[in-house]
Amino acid sequence: MADDEQLSIYDEVEIEDMTFDEALQTYHYPCPCGDKFEIALCDLQDGADIAVCPSCSLMIRVIFEVEDLPKAKGMEEA
Repeated sequence: MADDEQLSIYDEVEIEDMTFDEALQTYHYPCPCGDKFEIALCDLQDGADIAVCPSCSLMIRVIFEVEDLPKAKGMEEA
């Protein structure tokens, strides 16, 4: 996992500890800088697990199971 070694991961966070914004379809978690880490639901469904803070260089790894994620808006009928 050379890619993981190059990333500077601040913490690992269970998805249950994050806040889901249904309107934006994005998960958030408080960052020490005062902003929030964020990762889109569609990115999680595609296998991404790194949430970034838009205000600083910190990143967290999101611990989750794809099958436990909510369906993306507009995908409920599928």
